[in-house]
Amino acid sequence: MTLTRLQQSQASLNYTYFTEILPHVFLFQMMKFAWDNYKRYAWGENELRPLSRNGNDGRTFGGLRGASIVDSLDTLYIMGLGEEYQEAKEWVENNLNLNVGGEASLFEVNIRYVGGLLSAYYLTGEEVFKRKVVELGRNLLPAFNTPTGIPHGVVILAGDSRRSSGGDLGRSSVLAEFGTLHLEFVHLSELTNDSIYTEKVMNIRKHLNQLDKPRGLYPNALNPVSGNWEQHYVSIGALGDSFYEYLIKSYLMSDRTDEVAKRMYYAALEAIENNLVQRSPGGLIYVAEWRGGILDHRMGHLACFSGGMIGIGAEHGSPETRQHQLDLAANITHTCHESYRRTPTKLGPEVFRFDDGAEATAPRVNERHYILRPEVVESYMYMWRLTHDPKYREWGWEALEALERHCRLATGYSGIIDVYGHIIQHDNLQQSFFLAETLKYLYLLFSDDDLLPLKDWVFNTEAHPLPVIPRNCSQERGHRPNWTH
Repeated sequence: MTLTRLQQSQASLNYTYFTEILPHVFLFQMMKFAWDNYKRYAWGENELRPLSRNGNDGRTFGGLRGASIVDSLDTLYIMGLGEEYQEAKEWVENNLNLNVGGEASLFEVNIRYVGGLLSAYYLTGEEVFKRKVVELGRNLLPAFNTPTGIPHGVVILAGDSRRSSGGDLGRSSVLAEFGTLHLEFVHLSELTNDSIYTEKVMNIRKHLNQLDKPRGLYPNALNPVSGNWEQHYVSIGALGDSFYEYLIKSYLMSDRTDEVAKRMYYAALEAIENNLVQRSPGGLIYVAEWRGGILDHRMGHLACFSGGMIGIGAEHGSPETRQHQLDLAANITHTCHESYRRTPTKLGPEVFRFDDGAEATAPRVNERHYILRPEVVESYMYMWRLTHDPKYREWGWEALEALERHCRLATGYSGIIDVYGHIIQHDNLQQSFFLAETLKYLYLLFSDDDLLPLKDWVFNTEAHPLPVIPRNCSQERGHRPNWTH
């Protein structure tokens, strides 16, 4: 080997070490540290409170327990934490009780528990996950017992499937909640050979298609009894976000045959571009919120998933819009990175603004918290896979370092109350989505593209990978929905 070739080989090894091996080592250790402390102080509870060294149950899951365990199954498996994965699997088999009597969030149970169990089953083939997710899926069906079929936001998991759920008939259903069921419910039909789950979510789509939409936009609240919009507040952040994500991902998961989802997605994206996408005085592209025709020039951390969403949708639209959409995805992801870069902690606030002189910053104290959210690093991962621009890995490494510096405690990880504060105060909660999403997306960012390749897998909004359903496979099973009407 010549000296030049030896130097090139050494440079290649150094590049691989710093861009893949070293980040993987850090993320493996971070996941194990988060898991070990959850196990030590909060085993079987939903989440860890690292400062008080106990568990957090809350009311979100209606009495279901072990959210961090179910949410972590696929991350543990993907990272090769075999012993920890076995602990999680055994807990699910022996301790996950699905017949609980409290009011559970349909949305949260679906994305965390249903998504987590489905993903674990598809990755491992372990029958226990299939048994549990089929039972849980049946328990969710009463939420749809409304005059319109638009589900309530809450459901009593131990309720009689013939009765209504625990939902208040006067309570609005939220777009991001009833619009974020499609991926999981279609897979429930695949597993059970029972079309009822697909029929439920297809009915939601049919209803939405029949409604008038102000300027082509989808408001965030719908009355499940009348079937009408409750107000004209539009956001691709909180209350709206994952509805849009599930449109393009439904198309991809259907092996690119779900033409209705495709049409709905691109029509919604066009309306968002025409009405919400803005350029700040400093040249940053952001997605504002819309309140009855008046723009609110703010963007939530939750909306930062949209860079990745627009990116993965770019190649499937019309050829003349592809580069434009990829550029839009890159610009939004850049703006979200700026919201991180402009803080002393290098972690982004819950909400950042573009009014009264603000540029991707959070002047309001109550919007400065960071709760270990994944959306920004999620877009880094997708944009890396789509472009292989090294800046996305550089930005991911910055986020990883900031998490270690400011969110790691002796007993786990915690969100922080003020990303601009020079004295760090922690919120005492290691969110289950930190293990399910934030660490997984960072791990995938620094992995080869053939680990969960995007052509074969879609990620639900909790980052649980679900396989693309081959068109021939579904046709053979005899319950393939008609995607074209």
